[in-house]
Amino acid sequence: MDQPDPSCLVWRKSSYSGQTGNCVEVASLPGGGRAVRDSKNPDGPMLRFTPDEWQAFIGGVKDGEFG
Repeated sequence: MDQPDPSCLVWRKSSYSGQTGNCVEVASLPGGGRAVRDSKNPDGPMLRFTPDEWQAFIGGVKDGEFG
């Protein structure tokens, strides 16, 4: 899987993010996947998720699996 150039992606941070700097940013990838990175380190590594992996993660969040 080729790694997209992070500077070419449109990154979003949650409106719930405070001023503490402990935030992640999410970007849509071609093909429906998602990329996630640490907002404090935008040039650092990013995690990539396929569409199915992202949907499983979102489902887990909604079901309270990470609480």
